[in-house]
Amino acid sequence: MSAGRKVGGGEDLAAVARAYREALPAGEVMEFGISALDHTGVPVWTSALWPFVGGVQGPFCNGVGYGNTPEEARVSAYGECVESAGAWLRLGRMERTRASYRELVGVYGEGSVLDPVRGCLPAGSRYSADLPLDWVEARRLGDGETVLVPVEFVATRHADLPEDAPEPLFTPVTNGLGAGLDVERAVAHATMEILQRDGNGLAFRALDRGVGVDLEGLEDEGALDLLARLDAEEIDVTVKLAATDFGITNVYAVGEDRDPSREKHPFTVTACGEASHPDRDRAVRKALAEFCASRARKPFNHGPLAPIQEISPEGYVERFRKKPLGSEEGRSLEATLDWLAKPREELRRLVAPILSVERTVPLADLPTTPVPEDPGALLDLLQKRLGGEGFEILYADVSPSEGARAVKALVPGLEVETLSYGRIGERNLARLLDLDLGVAGLGPAPKDRPEARRVLLTEEAEERFGGPAWFDYAAAEEVVGELYPLYREPGRHVAALAREKKR
Repeated sequence: MSAGRKVGGGEDLAAVARAYREALPAGEVMEFGISALDHTGVPVWTSALWPFVGGVQGPFCNGVGYGNTPEEARVSAYGECVESAGAWLRLGRMERTRASYRELVGVYGEGSVLDPVRGCLPAGSRYSADLPLDWVEARRLGDGETVLVPVEFVATRHADLPEDAPEPLFTPVTNGLGAGLDVERAVAHATMEILQRDGNGLAFRALDRGVGVDLEGLEDEGALDLLARLDAEEIDVTVKLAATDFGITNVYAVGEDRDPSREKHPFTVTACGEASHPDRDRAVRKALAEFCASRARKPFNHGPLAPIQEISPEGYVERFRKKPLGSEEGRSLEATLDWLAKPREELRRLVAPILSVERTVPLADLPTTPVPEDPGALLDLLQKRLGGEGFEILYADVSPSEGARAVKALVPGLEVETLSYGRIGERNLARLLDLDLGVAGLGPAPKDRPEARRVLLTEEAEERFGGPAWFDYAAAEEVVGELYPLYREPGRHVAALAREKKR
């Protein structure tokens, strides 16, 4: 690897990777390329950490990254690992306050405490303003003021939560993690992911709208190079539109080999790359790159271990065989095992609506704003766009050390995990009502829908809808159908090892 290659912002990639690795807590680290699991040639890298801090074995942390070069992919993978390790390490050390929302507002005022309802809770949640929760400090971007948030909003998985914490209000997720050598880059990265998930959550996968993007006029050299590479590899790729909320282009890329026999694993046909960015060309570039990475990542995470044994360092596979990771969610594991038992043709049938295009929109019609590589400029733009519509950016510092920064960002009111975990607020309620799928409705929960639960809304939001609203978990499950592995995946190699045991 070249030690002197530069990227936007002027960083030396080798130095960035070194800073990320040195920021990780003590433990065993392994890293290697996984590009050989596909044939696009796009560099894809993985990092793995088994932390051991103060005599305590921490949860497995990992990252998968991609880029134009192996160096870029390595930096990306280590960035994800820093996020994962930092969330576990810092949450265990953060000062926590156990109290109810009502109690804290009485002491600090509404502006200094996040109303959990604004964070979009699962329909039917046991939450009330008098329920004791554990709270940690976050910061409001702009004024830097402290805002107390429930600890589950900062956690990325159950393993991050302190053992004595109350039962979380929802399953913690990684959405909103970001890393960088400075806080601005980390928060910008995290906020873009939040916007991406809010915009595409009810617009692709099981609810794919079939809107393709005509890429005529695309000027980004990186995106054009990826398109040429995919064409040379005889892979058909389609860029599709998810949303343009806040004037930010939100797209995703899907595709398949013209000759299915070239695919190295049946899951390849389910690959998808997601992206949002104020600069539409850069959004397309990222979606294409992530699509290529997904073609290798999915077989790596869930496919058989024999091919992984060939590309990984000595002892890597053995560690998982001796001590497999647990699965936080039985539904995702069972659904993934069901997929692994299906032939490629059946998986292709399942994702056919996602690969198809019913209408196209010109790339030139999508919003775009040129943004300098400077992360501060991007963050300033995001803050103005969100603030202009009444949203704020909060972030908790989860940096594992001073050498690299990691954050868990929140934009209260933006949505995530509605069809998977039933988390729903005002935005996705309005979207589901417009879609008229029978998944959500207004009024009290119907008695003939046993899985319907009340949506927790702020008083102001409920007034805007004219009263209460409901979300039907059974109807949502029916909409998702057999596509649940596109929403939630089991941990690394969990499905592969479970399948081996069944044989």
